[in-house]
Amino acid sequence: MRQFTPKDNVQKKAYFTDRFRIQPSLPKLEVSSNEAFASQLKSFKAHINPLETYIEAGQWVVWVKPEDNKRALEVMKTIGYENLSEMSAVDFIAQKGGFEVFYQLLSMEHHTRARVKCFIPVGQSLQSVESVYKSANWAEREMYDMFGILLENHPYMKRLLMPDDWQGHPLLKTYPLLGDEAAQWYEIDTLFGKEYREVVGPENRDPARVEVKNTNDFARIRHEVPKGAPYSDTPTEQEYQEENGVPLVSKVVKAQSKTLKERR
Repeated sequence: MRQFTPKDNVQKKAYFTDRFRIQPSLPKLEVSSNEAFASQLKSFKAHINPLETYIEAGQWVVWVKPEDNKRALEVMKTIGYENLSEMSAVDFIAQKGGFEVFYQLLSMEHHTRARVKCFIPVGQSLQSVESVYKSANWAEREMYDMFGILLENHPYMKRLLMPDDWQGHPLLKTYPLLGDEAAQWYEIDTLFGKEYREVVGPENRDPARVEVKNTNDFARIRHEVPKGAPYSDTPTEQEYQEENGVPLVSKVVKAQSKTLKERR
């Protein structure tokens, strides 16, 4: 019989006694050890001279200059990497003063994977690769939204996940992670200060919520009122109607109003 081991609070167990433990890097192999990658590297060097190249976790990794990111991906596509499966960045601002941007590529022809990497300092932009891989369109917008990295010549460079007026970029390691209480006051504290919490009120974090008392942004549900009109608990007798998407003159809800008056 196995020895009994208490499992109380097993999820709170610390697997490492050193809280600052750094996982060791995977071994890096020479590209010449793989015939397929060696042939691809030869074709790649005919157009761009890489800063560093090696094999890690069975994938070919290529480091290039940030100004060569688009040209490098164009060359990789001609080699046979027709699929950009993922792209993003890693915040190394505290350690190196910038971001590590990577492009994860897949070749269905050669059955291999490759990763193109480049390092950019804080404030430097990159060339958009949307014209090379269409899948980079939203991925680049997400990278801008989460890290604040601008992509030049992107067809529609705006936030993807956060509101347009959101302050900050949530995947930065300096972004505050203080729970829901801090999150609902984050923009108020950032823009105006904590002394304005009672003046402005907490942030509406539910985009589907409709506040019926807010007649500046929302009308009464199924009952139209003028913009900015004082809120009243008494329902109006006018119902908003449309025909083929074109608003019509509001009509009096005769049947309901008559029934209510008779009951009174």
